[in-house]
Amino acid sequence: MKRKKGWLPVFLLPAVALFLLIYAVPLVIVFVSSLFDYRLTGDSMTFIGLQNYTQLFSDATFRQACGHTVVWILIHCIIHVSIGVILALVLYKKPRGWKFVRTAYMIPNIISNAAMGMIFLNIFNPQYGVVNSILKAVGLENLTHNWLMDTTTAFPSVTMTWLLFAGYTTTLVLAEALTIDDSVLEAARVDGATSFQTDMFVVLPLLRKIIGTTMVMAATYMLQMFDLIYITTKGGPGSTTMNLPLMLYSVYKNENNYGYSNAIGVCIVIAGVVCMTLINKAMRVNEEDY
Repeated sequence: MKRKKGWLPVFLLPAVALFLLIYAVPLVIVFVSSLFDYRLTGDSMTFIGLQNYTQLFSDATFRQACGHTVVWILIHCIIHVSIGVILALVLYKKPRGWKFVRTAYMIPNIISNAAMGMIFLNIFNPQYGVVNSILKAVGLENLTHNWLMDTTTAFPSVTMTWLLFAGYTTTLVLAEALTIDDSVLEAARVDGATSFQTDMFVVLPLLRKIIGTTMVMAATYMLQMFDLIYITTKGGPGSTTMNLPLMLYSVYKNENNYGYSNAIGVCIVIAGVVCMTLINKAMRVNEEDY
């Protein structure tokens, strides 16, 4: 018996309408306005074509922000996701206390970025911060300094504020691993596979799709990272920790140049689409497991 599909488009109309109003229309407005000299203090919008983009790609700060964003995306997708996957595989074995570890590891991820930023401001504080206090306690006072305001340590210090907290990745990968049929693992053991071989050649391939999904989440998280960097360094010292969202905010807030900032926004959207496409292809997310 064939299922009638005549009414299906009707039920999709609310979702399509919300998508158009909340996402599609604003995206079109952002792209169109990026082709204008658009300032709130001006009397009118002046069409300048691709001049904003030409200026953008010749801007040294933009190139530096792009470089930082790309590096952070790679670090987040490779190191951050790998930490989460490894911990998920360990918890998958259900060692003693695994439920407590799973819950405790999620705590940093449920704290707002603003709160995390304040926490790390205190951790890296040059006078009473934990890092400098430990260095003084072990006799390495010559290494103490202002970690977030030093051009040589600001970038890695900001990176450490989120790199190790892969709670979402761990939870998602663990949940997917727990759905693997025991018969698949039993067949591997019958064939003589060790625990390590089972994890590498059976479990990990079956987790390919969810790992690809977490990599997409990690990449998009870096493309929208703003509040934590703003609270800790504001993109400084200089442009040492500047990324694309922070530069967008700086341009429209400090320069009142909405057309130029919207051009940066268009670049962020394109970068997100490119990242998602590359990760999906690399991880073969749309292919079947069997």
